Amino acid sequence: MARPKMLKLREVLEEIDMSRAAFYRMRARGQAPRLQKLPNGQIRVSRSDLDAWWASCGDRAAA
Repeated sequence: MARPKMLKLREVLEEIDMSRAAFYRMRARGQAPRLQKLPNGQIRVSRSDLDAWWASCGDRAAA
């Protein structure tokens, strides 16, 4: 079974066109995709979590 694609935070920020500060403000409000901290301290976001978050953003905008 293949491991899920893990994106670096920098890649996520580029894809969603958002600053790190704005991302962390959203995260503090519980509105950001789930982050996974690696043992070496680096942060990753799984592609599936990011895609699900994008879909939920579209659902909220339509409501």
